[in-house]
This record gives sequence, structure tokens and C-alpha cells, in this order.
Amino acid sequence: MENINPQAAAYFVFGVTLVIIFAVIIVFYYSRKRHKKVEEAKFKMLDDED
Repeated sequence: MENINPQAAAYFVFGVTLVIIFAVIIVFYYSRKRHKKVEEAKFKMLDDED
């Protein structure tokens, strides 16, 4: 059995943590509950203010 380099393990854990955080942000942003609010800003630009 090989010895695990602590520095390499730390980089691996840090990388996996960043990927998980990124995935959570994407899932939260594109969830069905937030869909209306996210799309609302797009249509607000096109509305006339008159």
C-alpha cells in the first residue's frame, strides 16, 4: 500500500469541495422555485416605462 502525500490529499479535498460548491450554486440558481424571479429581470428590460 502506498503512502498518501498529505499535500496531494489536501489539494484533492479542496478541488472536490470547490466542485461541490459550484454544483450547489448551479442547482440553487436554476431551481424551479427561482425560475420566475430569474426570468423576470430579463423581461423587465424590455418593458416600456411610459
